[in-house]
Amino acid sequence: MATEATAPAVVQPETQATPSSEPARWHWTQRISFRFFFAYFIVFWFPSPLDDIPGTDKIFGWYNNIWQAAVLWVGKHLLHLSQPVSVASTGSGDKAYNYLHMLCCLMLGVTAALVWSLLDRKRLEYQTLYQWLRLYVRVLLGVTFLSYGAAKVIKTQFPPIFLSTLVEPYGEASPMGLLWSFMEYSGPYTVFTGIVEMLAGALLFVPRLSLLGSLLGAAAMTNVFMLNMSYDVPVKLYSFLYLVMTLFLVAPDLQRLAGFFVLNRTVEAAVAPPLFRRPWLNRSLLALQLVLCLVFAATNLFESYENAKEYGFLAPSPPLYGIWSVEEFTVDGELRPPLLTDDLRWQRVIFDRFPGVVAMQKMSGERLRYVLDLDLAKKKFALSKRTDTNWKSAFTVEQPQPELVLLDGKMDGRQIHAKLRRQPEAKFLLLNRSFHWVNEVPFNR
Repeated sequence: MATEATAPAVVQPETQATPSSEPARWHWTQRISFRFFFAYFIVFWFPSPLDDIPGTDKIFGWYNNIWQAAVLWVGKHLLHLSQPVSVASTGSGDKAYNYLHMLCCLMLGVTAALVWSLLDRKRLEYQTLYQWLRLYVRVLLGVTFLSYGAAKVIKTQFPPIFLSTLVEPYGEASPMGLLWSFMEYSGPYTVFTGIVEMLAGALLFVPRLSLLGSLLGAAAMTNVFMLNMSYDVPVKLYSFLYLVMTLFLVAPDLQRLAGFFVLNRTVEAAVAPPLFRRPWLNRSLLALQLVLCLVFAATNLFESYENAKEYGFLAPSPPLYGIWSVEEFTVDGELRPPLLTDDLRWQRVIFDRFPGVVAMQKMSGERLRYVLDLDLAKKKFALSKRTDTNWKSAFTVEQPQPELVLLDGKMDGRQIHAKLRRQPEAKFLLLNRSFHWVNEVPFNR
């Protein structure tokens, strides 16, 4: 404690406990909490981050299959859900399956903590096991932050704004779509958030810097979680869990942080008990963590770079890229004039940089996206939907002129003919309004 209220706060250098140090007795609430978090983290996250290693899907596939069967059984026989639970991969982390999985893990965590407490009630502390758990959580978060950060530093999570988004009525955008447009447009901000996440991830691999990494990660995850909650992004569960895990790492130092930053007190150095009695083993473990940090950082950046070349800002423009106006449109042989009240007629067909995707814009302005299988040489133009695997549509496509495309085929049981003409490259204000240091009046439209 400081001798004077006005004395500057001092943090002593971090020290390491010697193997002979007598471990302090834990309060019973600490022991029970540790047992729960240990069981819950292992049950929920295993085999992560090992499954990030290429080729390990076959090794850990059995574990995931067991979990899948158990979760479905709980939903059907214990909760008696009226609707079947889908296990299909849709890109959402907030499916009914995910909530059921979390519920099962919570039940197992509580059960394990109770049984463990009964069988091991004489144990006074779990200092060594706690340090191993911290190591696991640090590495798992470090890998995650490096992965998400790399996808922002090299913009693949938020690629350039789709042409179909630029022509869609503003009021028709979904909350998530609005957030994606914001992040896609805000290149410097997106890269900045990626740097913060990667820095947090890298610091978590260094034991002496892990507190700083945890605090930085907690700040980043709070921002991500609030954005997910505010814009209905379906990774709320995972972002919340990542935030909880950063707080789990910070929790032992909360009193020291409050004493130093809030109460202006001198605080004792943090004690970092070694995991091994032999120093060379501890040095080897540190070296392994640093190697893992470099490997995961490099591989994630390389993967983001490859993705950027495939479908991001580094990708070449795909065939027919651009906005095409529908000059003629017939349904079952009947010519449909361009009336705003016509719900069947297309107004535009948009081919974006993202391969395998096409958007049809109706006369009302509504945008419909489809999965596209395009082969101009074979005159193939096949459509499908991600949300309905049974829905299919097939057209023949011809391009008699570079600026003209003809489509003939069936959609929803109707014979469709469409004549498309490429629009000149649009000069969208959003993309052409440059940054200004000096603004005499706000330019807010």
